[in-house]
Amino acid sequence: MPENNRKRFLKQAMALLGTGMVSMSVLVKQGLAAVEQNPEDPGDNFLEGSVSFSEDELENVIVRMQNELQQAMQKPMKERSWVMVIDLRKCTGCGACTVSCIAENHLPPAVVYRPVIDEEIGTYPNVSSRSIPRPCMQCETAPCVPVCPVKATWIREDGIVDMDYDQCIGCKYCMTACPYHARMFDFGYNYTDGTPNENQPYETLANFEYGKRWDREEKSSPVGNVRKCHFCTHKLDAGMLPSCVTTCIGYATYFGDSNDPNSLVSELISKPNTMRLKEEMGTKPRVWYLV
Repeated sequence: MPENNRKRFLKQAMALLGTGMVSMSVLVKQGLAAVEQNPEDPGDNFLEGSVSFSEDELENVIVRMQNELQQAMQKPMKERSWVMVIDLRKCTGCGACTVSCIAENHLPPAVVYRPVIDEEIGTYPNVSSRSIPRPCMQCETAPCVPVCPVKATWIREDGIVDMDYDQCIGCKYCMTACPYHARMFDFGYNYTDGTPNENQPYETLANFEYGKRWDREEKSSPVGNVRKCHFCTHKLDAGMLPSCVTTCIGYATYFGDSNDPNSLVSELISKPNTMRLKEEMGTKPRVWYLV
């Protein structure tokens, strides 16, 4: 391939990959074939003209979920039912979802809403592993709710388990009741604790969970409270997908309204290869896994 055509190929390939509409394998197979047919002058937009997209490829999965979310937000809250689907076959265990969640919610040390658990399967020498992201399950029959002595946590009409930091007394009963260990206590730690450095500005950033601004100050909520994943309700209210969904490099996390029979998540949870964690406990998690 002449050098100038190679540069044009790479430029157009990166542009198309950035849209999320086409895979690298499609680009390599069809794009290079176009160059071979006319190596001297394939044209300025030879790659776009040569690559044919299926109907599914034309609509990026993130764009589809975003559109479905905005449609769902037009309905009253009681008519929505948010669920998350995680494809364990696609999860690489990279931790991008964990990092994006920490950044989005300005989480302090020891507070992680979406850890990724590495599981070893089998016995040597027949051993494999898989990574399991574990957000809050947003259970339909959440064990954490009835044990709260001050009613600081409850289930919203759309299925998300909500909290009131001002009401929470930090007794940790809900942490003990949660079979998924999805709740953590905010001890007020900073990342610079125990170092020669002073507290950094990013450690005092406010977060905007549960529809309210929470300034990070000593002895002020959410310091001294139990905290958990909330499917980024502040983003949902703005018509945006949760951060863990949009930052997943393998498109392994899906989110949407299961009350919409035409939504992507409704399609996925109807498949035979789904599971939910600890279903035998009757908690009815709203997080499904594809295996």
